[in-house]
Amino acid sequence: MLRRVRRAAALFAAALLALIASPAPADAHEERPITFPDGTGSVPVYRTDGPYLTVCKEDDAGFAQRVAGFPAELKSRNETLYRECLTSGFRDIQAAVDAVQTPGMRILVLPGLYEELPSRPDPAGDCAGLQAPRAALGHQILSLDQQKQCPHNQNLVAVIGKKDLQIEGTGATPGDVVLDAAYTKLNGLRGDMSNGLYLRNFTAQRTTFNAVYILATDGFVIDDLIGRWNDEYGFLTFGSDHGLYTGCEAYGNGDSGVYPGSASNINDGRGHDVPRYAIEIRGCKSHHNLLGYSGTAGDSVWVHDNEFYENSAGISTDSAFPFHPGLPQNHLRLENNVIRANNSDYNPYVRDGTCARPYAERGYERGVVCPATSVPVGTGVLTAGGNVNLFQGNYVYDHDMTAFMLFWVPAFVRGEDALGKLADTSHDNWYRDNHLGVSPTGEALPNRIDFWWDGEGGGNCWQPAESGADPITLPGCDAFFGTQRVLNDPTKLFKLLHCAEYDQRARNVPASCDWYGASGTGRIEFHLAAWKGAATVGLALLAWLALGMRQRRPERAFGRPVRQTAVLGLATIAIGAVTGVLAAYLNQPWLSPLGLIIAGAGWIAYGRCWRVTGRGGLGALAWTLGVLCLLDAVDRGLWMLPLIPVPPAWLQLLASAVLGVAVLIALGRRMWRRKPPPADPAPVREKIPAGV
Repeated sequence: MLRRVRRAAALFAAALLALIASPAPADAHEERPITFPDGTGSVPVYRTDGPYLTVCKEDDAGFAQRVAGFPAELKSRNETLYRECLTSGFRDIQAAVDAVQTPGMRILVLPGLYEELPSRPDPAGDCAGLQAPRAALGHQILSLDQQKQCPHNQNLVAVIGKKDLQIEGTGATPGDVVLDAAYTKLNGLRGDMSNGLYLRNFTAQRTTFNAVYILATDGFVIDDLIGRWNDEYGFLTFGSDHGLYTGCEAYGNGDSGVYPGSASNINDGRGHDVPRYAIEIRGCKSHHNLLGYSGTAGDSVWVHDNEFYENSAGISTDSAFPFHPGLPQNHLRLENNVIRANNSDYNPYVRDGTCARPYAERGYERGVVCPATSVPVGTGVLTAGGNVNLFQGNYVYDHDMTAFMLFWVPAFVRGEDALGKLADTSHDNWYRDNHLGVSPTGEALPNRIDFWWDGEGGGNCWQPAESGADPITLPGCDAFFGTQRVLNDPTKLFKLLHCAEYDQRARNVPASCDWYGASGTGRIEFHLAAWKGAATVGLALLAWLALGMRQRRPERAFGRPVRQTAVLGLATIAIGAVTGVLAAYLNQPWLSPLGLIIAGAGWIAYGRCWRVTGRGGLGALAWTLGVLCLLDAVDRGLWMLPLIPVPPAWLQLLASAVLGVAVLIALGRRMWRRKPPPADPAPVREKIPAGV
C-alpha cells in the first residue's frame, strides 16, 4: 500500500514539475564524452632524481634579481640550473613538453613569467576550421584527436598522452614561477589522458576557464600550486581517478577554486562503507571565489584538513547539470575542514555591468569576481541533489545564511526522464559531530541557522543544531524513524526554481531571492506567504457567507451560538494567516507552525458550524483542512512525520483547493435559492372583434 502511495506521489510530482519547472540549466562544464579510467593506476609520488629538462627565460639581470632572496642552497641550485638551461634548455614550457619522448621525465621550470607566446596566436589553417559542437559558453567541444591536432586552440600548455611526467617550479614559492594566459586561452595547463602527471610549485592564472585542467587521467597530483583570477575555475579535474590535491591555493575564480567534477564513480551503489576514494583534497586554501569547492558528480572525493573562507559559499556538491558522468553525485566525505565566513557577495559586479566587459578589463586582479552560476551567498556547505555524503568534524561558522544546505534536484534537470529516477537525489546524507558556530580557538561566531533542508529525500540525518534549523526539527542520526519523501516543501520548491533563474550573461539576478540580498518584503517567501494568506482569508470569508451567518440561527457549536463560533473561526483563521505572513517577513521558522495551529483551530470551528447546520460534506472538508494544518504544524515544528511520501503542506494546499470549489458551489446554490421568483405574467386579454 505504501509503495502505491509513493508511486502516486511521484506521478503527482512529475506532473507538477513539468508544469512549473524552468528549462534545465546549461552545463557547468561541457566536455567530450569520456569513460572513467579502469582504476589500475595509482597516485604518483614526487621524484627528486631521474632525467629532466630545464625551462628558463634568457634574462641574466632579471634572473639574478628573482633568486636574490632565496636561501643559499636553493639560490645556488637555481644558478646552476640556469647556466645549464642557457645552453641546453628551453624558453617555453610547451617546448619542453613537446620534447618529452619517454615516461618518467621531469621538467624543471626556473623562476620567471611564462607567457608562452608561441602558443598565443589565434588558430590558423586547418585548426581554424575544426568541426565540433559548441558549448553554451561559445567555445568548441573538441575531440581528443582534435586536441592533439590543434593543442593551442584552447590551451596555453597542452600535456596530452604523456605518461609519468612531472612539471615543477624551482622557486622558493609557487609565485616565483607564473604561467600567464592573459585571457587568451580557455586553459593555462591542460593534462589530457596523461596518467601519472605530477604538477608542483607554480602559479597558473588569467584564463577564460581553468588555470589547471586535468581530464581522463588515472593518477595525478596538484601539489603546492596557485590558481587565480580565472573566469571559471582554479583547478578542475574531470573523469579521473587516483588524484591528489595537496597544499594548493585558489582565489579570484568565477566558479570555484577547486573542482573535482565527475570523479571516478567507484563507490556507486554502496552505503557508507567505502574502501577507497577516487580523489583526495588536503591542506589546501580556497578563498575569495564564488565557491571554495564545487563538484558536479563529485563522486568518491575525500576532502579533509582544508580551509574554505570568504567565498560566496564555501562548498557545493551537486547533481544539477546534465551530461556529467557519474550522476547523481555520491560519496563525498568532508571532514576536519575549517569552513568560515563565506559571505562575499559578488553579484553587484553583474548588476553594474562590470562582468559584461572584456575579460582583461573586469579587474579580476583587483578583487572582482564574476559569478558563473547561482549560489546562496552566505552558505557554508551546499548539497544540491547528492547521496551518501558524510559531513563530520568540520568547523563551520560565521555564515549569514546557513552552515549546511540540502535540497532536491529532480532527475529531469540532468536529462533523465525515467519516472523511477525522479526523486533519486538527496538521500542518506549524514551530518555528524561538526563544530557549529565556533572557531578552532573557541571563539563564538554563530551561523544565522545551522541547517536548511527542503524536505525531500530519505535516510538523511542531522546532529542537533546550535543556532536553529529550517525546518525546526530534523531527523537525528539516532532516530528510529526517518523520512522518505518524493516532494519537498512547496514554498522551498518555488524559491529554488526562482533563484535558479540567475544568468550572468543576461545580467539577470533574481530580485526576490535572498541568495542575492533580498530581505523582508522583498523575499519570495514573503510574496508566497502573502498570496497564501490572502487566499486563506478570502476562502474563510466566502465560507462565512456560505454558512449564512448574516442571519441569526438557533444552532450551537462548541457550546456557543453557531454565529459566534463562525465569527470566532473567521477571526482565528485570519490571525493564523497573518502569523504565517509575519513568519516569512521576519524569516523566523518557529512562527510558521504557530500560525498553522491557529488557522487549523479556525477551520475545525468552521467544520463544526457546517455540521450542526446540516452541511456535513462541507464540514468534513473544513475539518480535514484543519487537521492537515495541525499536521503541517507538527511536521514543521515538533516532529517530521515518518512514512509519508508527501509533506502535509501539499495535502493542505490540495484540501484548500477542494474546499474552495465546494464553498463556491454552496454559495452559488444559496444565492440561487434567495433569488425572488419571477412575477406572474400579466393576464392576456382576449381581443374582442369589432362590432360585437
